[in-house]
Amino acid sequence: MQGKIYIVLNNYKLMNIKLFTAALGLLLTVTAISASAQKTYTEGLVTLSMTMNGQQVQPKYYFRADSTALMFSMGPATIKILQDTKLTWTAVLVDVPVASIKKAAIATPAEIEDALNALPKLTFAPTTETKQISGFNCKKVVATDTKTNKTYDIWVTNDISVPASAFASYYAGAGGFPVQYTSFSMGQTSEATDVSVSDQKVPKGTFAVPADYDKITMEELKSMGGR
Repeated sequence: MQGKIYIVLNNYKLMNIKLFTAALGLLLTVTAISASAQKTYTEGLVTLSMTMNGQQVQPKYYFRADSTALMFSMGPATIKILQDTKLTWTAVLVDVPVASIKKAAIATPAEIEDALNALPKLTFAPTTETKQISGFNCKKVVATDTKTNKTYDIWVTNDISVPASAFASYYAGAGGFPVQYTSFSMGQTSEATDVSVSDQKVPKGTFAVPADYDKITMEELKSMGGR
């Protein structure tokens, strides 16, 4: 599942992004912790600010107990990544209206397993440092990847409690909901900040693949337009 996706419209490269190393990892690993909190969410929307391959994006991340959907725009394309929280099914939807492209790539169990195996194994050391981020009272935790011995400063909050779908499983032992953190996928890292968390109801049909999308494999999606 490594490599760049190239979408070529009218014989020129419209996008050159490492979608599978920047975005899929954000969703392929979702599971969460329970924390003592002031507010409890059973479903909702997390709005993020992060950099993917040098581009600033603001993904929207809908979660329910059984499903998740990550949505963002990059160039003329709208990308949606759907997943069940048992990590048995993942689909990447790409919609490029100017080219009449609507593709839904379905990951195989082996591809999902490869993505999970590439994730870091983190241990956590809480600190006494605190600050407010996006209106949340946060404390700093130092995460250490036992595979590489690299360390990462992350900021977590106990202001809220969320279901198992709200953030990546490698932060399950962090001691709170990650608000400012490093996102990992396929050897790549991205810095992310949760701008807001709301209890907005997930719109009907958010977790379904629309009937007008052509279903393809992940390899076919990666090779769209040639390498």
